[in-house]
Amino acid sequence: MHRPAPDTDVEETLSALTDLVRAGKVRAFGTSTFPASEIVEAQWTAERRGLHRPRTEQPPYSILDRSVEREVLPVCERYGMGTLVWSPLAQGMLTGRFRKGRATDSRRAARGFRHFGDEARLDAVERLIPIAEEAGLSLTHLALAFAVAHPGVTSAILGPRTEEQLDDLLAGADVTLDDGVLDRIDEVVAPGTDVSRLDMAYDTPPVTEPALRRRPSADRSAA
Repeated sequence: MHRPAPDTDVEETLSALTDLVRAGKVRAFGTSTFPASEIVEAQWTAERRGLHRPRTEQPPYSILDRSVEREVLPVCERYGMGTLVWSPLAQGMLTGRFRKGRATDSRRAARGFRHFGDEARLDAVERLIPIAEEAGLSLTHLALAFAVAHPGVTSAILGPRTEEQLDDLLAGADVTLDDGVLDRIDEVVAPGTDVSRLDMAYDTPPVTEPALRRRPSADRSAA
């Protein structure tokens, strides 16, 4: 389930997916970019109705995007869900290609995503580069090792476009970060926070639909 479907009851969705499992068409299913509250609702609904439950969650997670540490990752740990985090390199910003005051030929940046030019994100990258260098690592390897250091993370989804990029990513598979390096990263980006908002971040209907966050005009007074 790539994103929540607010217009469809979660029980209906779980029932359809349970039918697929029982028919042998899929072994298991999961969610992606779900708020913690909807992960919990799906788990409880499955238990109450005797349905199969989501086994994995796929959230965004990187040094620059840490808000899932606050609730999503702990909830997944609590329910025994695997987490396959996406964009551990922050859409390429943690590869060293994006530097303050420098242009990049990235295809993603060319699509017009605003977060690639966000000053706070670029400032954080500049502060992370010396941390990686002092640890004897590339920024890419620092970023990947950070993502998998969290006990709630099962695996990190990679997105290499060339064989050279794949080789570099695989070369960092055995890298581990000690507490000193992780503490320094925490000083750059506080745990449980995002440096800035991703353009593709998910908003729930109560945020996007005015009618769900505004009382009828006649009922808005405090009296």
